[in-house]
Amino acid sequence: QVQLVESGGGLVQAGGSLRLSCASSGRTFSSNAMGWFRQAPGKEREFVAAITWNGASTHYVDSVKGRFTISRDNAKNTAYLQMNSLKPEDTAVYYCAADRGPGGTRPDAYEYWGQGTQVTVSS
Repeated sequence: QVQLVESGGGLVQAGGSLRLSCASSGRTFSSNAMGWFRQAPGKEREFVAAITWNGASTHYVDSVKGRFTISRDNAKNTAYLQMNSLKPEDTAVYYCAADRGPGGTRPDAYEYWGQGTQVTVSS
């Protein structure tokens, strides 16, 4: 069983930065693909970024390319999402997710989910 705990959310002004962390329990973190998703009120959960088990490959939704960076530290069982140049439209609950397979951009590809952390960007 894998448990994921996000942290690092908060309130920030437009143009600011936040770094989200996703701490994973269990022994399988280093073999799991990791993803970040977000969900704004009244909207469906949206893919943000993903990273392969070894960090060799990353993928981003177009709206965050050049502003967000996904990374991982397998020695610490932790994944990160560095968010720069934040915009009000980035406001959402951010979730990390883990997949024993290749991961990807679809939420249903991921087996384990954290509880989410709120990110609010003021204009």
